[in-house]
Amino acid sequence: MLFDEEMMLLAITQAKKAAALGEVPVGAVVIDENGNVIGEGYNTRETEQRPTGHAELIAIEQAAKHKKSWRLSECTLYVTLEPCPMCAGAIMNARLKRVVYGAFDENGGACSSVVELFEYKFGYKPMIRSRVLEKECGSLLTDFFKKVRQQQIEQI
Repeated sequence: MLFDEEMMLLAITQAKKAAALGEVPVGAVVIDENGNVIGEGYNTRETEQRPTGHAELIAIEQAAKHKKSWRLSECTLYVTLEPCPMCAGAIMNARLKRVVYGAFDENGGACSSVVELFEYKFGYKPMIRSRVLEKECGSLLTDFFKKVRQQQIEQI
């Protein structure tokens, strides 16, 4: 298995933690230039009632604390779902070198699906790789939302 796929499996593990809490199953990890995990996170918006409780933001904040620097210019973010505009902004502000994601977010993706935020003339642009374990990442989300819809039907 290739390194990006191995790291995405770690992000999937984080996403499963979110799902266990009833959160949208999105997970993320940040690795340093030596391949060490220095940040990890999963969605906690509902659990913590925080609009900024996105997996990417949590992982980026942990990585910055680990590095004792907001500049993560030699680091890579792995995330199971295409980042939203808020997370894309954090990616640019943290100066992450690479972003690797699995599934596309047709409703809120800021890397290609809705908007290509990194194509605008901001001062920083990370390298992007998409579709890494796309099927596995997408299945987590599809299964989660099927379950939510079924629960809603049962309540009617």
